[in-house]
Amino acid sequence: MKKKLFYIASMRMPTERAHGIQIMEMCQAFTHLGYEVELVVTNRKTSVLEDPFIFYDIPESFKITRLWCLDGVRFGRIGFWIQSLTFAERVAWYLLNKKGIFYTRDELLAVYLKLFGKDVVWETHMGRKNILVKFIKMFKIPVVAITDGLREVYLKDGISSESILVAPDGADISRFDINISKQDARKQLNLPQDKKIVLYKGSLTPWKGAGTLAEATKFSKTPDTQFVFIGGSPVDVEEFKKEFGHINNISILGNRPRKETPIYQKAADLLIIPNSAKEDISKLYTSPMKLFGYMAGGVPIVASDLPSIKEILGENDAYFFTPDDAESLGKVIDNVFSNIDEAKGKATESLLKVREYSWEKRAESILNFIKAK
Repeated sequence: MKKKLFYIASMRMPTERAHGIQIMEMCQAFTHLGYEVELVVTNRKTSVLEDPFIFYDIPESFKITRLWCLDGVRFGRIGFWIQSLTFAERVAWYLLNKKGIFYTRDELLAVYLKLFGKDVVWETHMGRKNILVKFIKMFKIPVVAITDGLREVYLKDGISSESILVAPDGADISRFDINISKQDARKQLNLPQDKKIVLYKGSLTPWKGAGTLAEATKFSKTPDTQFVFIGGSPVDVEEFKKEFGHINNISILGNRPRKETPIYQKAADLLIIPNSAKEDISKLYTSPMKLFGYMAGGVPIVASDLPSIKEILGENDAYFFTPDDAESLGKVIDNVFSNIDEAKGKATESLLKVREYSWEKRAESILNFIKAK
């Protein structure tokens, strides 16, 4: 009989936000390693009407269970806690007589499940310090941190080093290994054949730094360059278009189906990670999924010079610019296009390195960590 793993997430499913991809990929990875996986989520309404497996372009290899909760998130902080508590209550009763590994990214759920005697693991992404984290420390709940920066936060908070595993995010490397030329990719996506394409994919929230890339168009001197932005919520896309849509060599395409992402990367000449240094979540804590997806694409990368990014990338496999400095970014972009052979060499190095960051290898390291507890 297969071992059971329950991944519990207080979220809408599917969601347009990136954590949905990470959770679905990890559930699939645990399945590939021989576990019977059940993803337990809320029944909150979502604007995404597609089946989750179709939306995330993932085979239907595990079960998704939706549990009732009071959907109060729109009412602010109090509403959020009402939603979280009612979901935690339902989760506890649903899982009461079930056995296996219980895995969650929500500290409330981690504590709640531990109180019900479950073998629970908490994955942290945000560097939170609250009463629930103190309970996680007291109950000696194993912690999976996505960066060394997060590990340091919780070591300083008194959680023992033996209780923390650093497991960066990853990529489905095979997803980006597609047999299509740059010219055919551009034709399929209706992108210009006669331009150098600089691509950004991801959220348009300020700390992601997409605005810095848009401003960099003023400083880049490389002719015939098109800056393409994909991703972002509908509201953020409209705001971004109002601010930058008038710039001739910027294309703001909004959210695209996930299965198109590898094609966009094949169409690009340069991929950008412009994260801001103004917030710790960006500077120290984040492990951007786009980073690993970019590495798997074999296209040159320019990234913000941040500790969170340099945990993975180095000078041999990427270019770096001063965070939040559009002029610095523009100059680095020009440097890449002036040294294209060197850039291709760095892209090859990043492609070799990303083999160590598959979702399955991440899941395997987490399971080994759990078994050692």
